[in-house]
Amino acid sequence: MKTEIQKKHLLITRWNHWVNFPVIAIMVWSGFLIYWAYPAYFIPGSWLDRLGMGYQLARGMSWHFAFGILFVINGVLYVSYSIYSGHWRYRTYHQPQRIAYHLVITLAAVAVLSGFAIYKPIQLKELTFILGGYQWARLIHFVIAVIFVLFFIVHVVQVIRAGWNNFRAMVTGWEQVNRKDDE
Repeated sequence: MKTEIQKKHLLITRWNHWVNFPVIAIMVWSGFLIYWAYPAYFIPGSWLDRLGMGYQLARGMSWHFAFGILFVINGVLYVSYSIYSGHWRYRTYHQPQRIAYHLVITLAAVAVLSGFAIYKPIQLKELTFILGGYQWARLIHFVIAVIFVLFFIVHVVQVIRAGWNNFRAMVTGWEQVNRKDDE
């Protein structure tokens, strides 16, 4: 067996993954702060109260918007590069992986649009209307957040199953490939 090192992931792909992980985690956390700020949902003495997550609307919105801007910038850069360079055509993922990654990008766009619709429902009434009104836009936004969390869990499990070489490739961009000697 001969071991070779070959390029696997572009810097933009690695950058996108490693930026999105903390950004989405903070957005889910700040989304909880926003959601649980509504007094009808808050139960004094609950686990939310002990974690300091109740009645934190302003704090939650500040974090959510700050990291939402990073999420949008990161996504636009990645999608723009993918389209401009054509690198999305040359990826060697299996069909389920391609579907999952395209779905995540689509869901990210819908999450951003639904976020705008629930943040400014009057100013963006056409967008809010297209999404089915304020309550539907809010539900869509929440469901996509749950899907992102589930996708993350499945993604990490798949990376663990694929092994250290796969993880290292997402960090360094290179992977080890074992080839049979032609002797």
